[in-house]
Amino acid sequence: MLIFAVCALCGVTATVGSNRPVADEMDGKVDALVQSELQKQRIPGAAVGVYRDGRLTRAQGYGLANVEWDATVTPDTIFQSGSLGKQFTATAVMMLVEEGKVGLDDPIKKYFPDAPETWNDIKVHNLLSHTSGLSEYETGARTKAGGPFYMRLDFTEDELYKRITEMPMDFKTGEDWAYRNTNYVLLGILIHKVTGKFYGDFLQERIFKPLGMSRTRIISEEDIIPKRAAGYRLVKGGLKNQEWVSPSLNSTADGALYFTVEDLQKWDAALYTERLLKKASLERMWTVEKLNNGKPNKANYGFAWEINNVSGHRVIEHGGAWQGFTTYIARYVDDRLTVVALTNLDSGHANPRKITSEVAAIYNPALKPVEQKPIEDKEPRVTQMVKDLLRGIAEGKAKPVQFTEEARKRLFPDEILELGPALKEFGELKTLELMERSEEGERRNYRYRAKFAEMTLTISIGLTKDEKIARLNFSEE
Repeated sequence: MLIFAVCALCGVTATVGSNRPVADEMDGKVDALVQSELQKQRIPGAAVGVYRDGRLTRAQGYGLANVEWDATVTPDTIFQSGSLGKQFTATAVMMLVEEGKVGLDDPIKKYFPDAPETWNDIKVHNLLSHTSGLSEYETGARTKAGGPFYMRLDFTEDELYKRITEMPMDFKTGEDWAYRNTNYVLLGILIHKVTGKFYGDFLQERIFKPLGMSRTRIISEEDIIPKRAAGYRLVKGGLKNQEWVSPSLNSTADGALYFTVEDLQKWDAALYTERLLKKASLERMWTVEKLNNGKPNKANYGFAWEINNVSGHRVIEHGGAWQGFTTYIARYVDDRLTVVALTNLDSGHANPRKITSEVAAIYNPALKPVEQKPIEDKEPRVTQMVKDLLRGIAEGKAKPVQFTEEARKRLFPDEILELGPALKEFGELKTLELMERSEEGERRNYRYRAKFAEMTLTISIGLTKDEKIARLNFSEE
């Protein structure tokens, strides 16, 4: 790991601006911050982009794009998008909406007429907002050898669609929110059905070429692509190459793009205009989707964007993770400031969101998040139950009986089994602090800050009146 610390000190930079003394001071602070995070998070390499009013303020590479070749990251190094690519898919769908070829309230059975009856209530906007209720195709059990979506096998779109129809629903459409890559795989197929073009070709023709995003494209491990970074993962403290994925499963619409921080500046600039979409369409994408009960979804999610605020400043953001790459874009639209961080380490260890938020605060101190303090914990037995639960998950001993029937279907056995090794790798649980408690009907909701030896997580849990776990979510702080 020492090589990462050395290489991180050797950033490659492209800076635009005339007020050099101030810019130099900010550059120095950004460099120190990013170099520190690369070392703490053990990230081989990263590219950071800062855009103001849609114009490039700074693009910089840090560390290694390829560890084996000792190749450094530069501003034009290509990274994989992960789910950050979903916003391009959502934009393509909204283009078709504006053209009258797709309706947000269209039942998706209009485009998939042989879909199962359980899909009857799913509309296009449910796919875009992850409120469809469809389950996740990309779980460990489903993508392993022998699973229906084994990652080393090629599938046609028809085969992918058929296998998705065979999965059970997680919840009734519109009654909850759950991030599911499945939704965007279907949207890519829908784009193909409506336009007659592979969704990647549609993006190239309607978005990338018009904006001059010359380095942005669908993933291809076969093609010769200059300055392509390698993706990595940490396994028991050691660095490994990304796992290989079949070409067809590496080109779906849920996040399978290559791009650079320089290309993303062109994307950011276009979002301030009506060059791609009318203002009303953009605002629809950036509006929190409401559930059937009229309340906003728990993730403040619109269409391929989260809509949040930092100290009263609106931020539209999204992350991505795939094949040893983790990415994040944060658009502080009130301040016309955008920060992007692209890294080449797996999501279990890299946290580019931390980089984007802290870089944004360097450029505008008003964007520094107010550190939330723990609240008084009046139910220590619940906190102890959560501690025991975390220990049980890490040891592979979580008990289904602790969960509601609906939560069991969603979490067992796949998701719980995948969580175990990750929690174990984070090390000993140092502290568990109660940050928020609320009640929703007969359900009690708790949000904890869990500080492990190697990671800090936010854990949200919902309990029924008979102490069953109805909801369990993990996110990086």
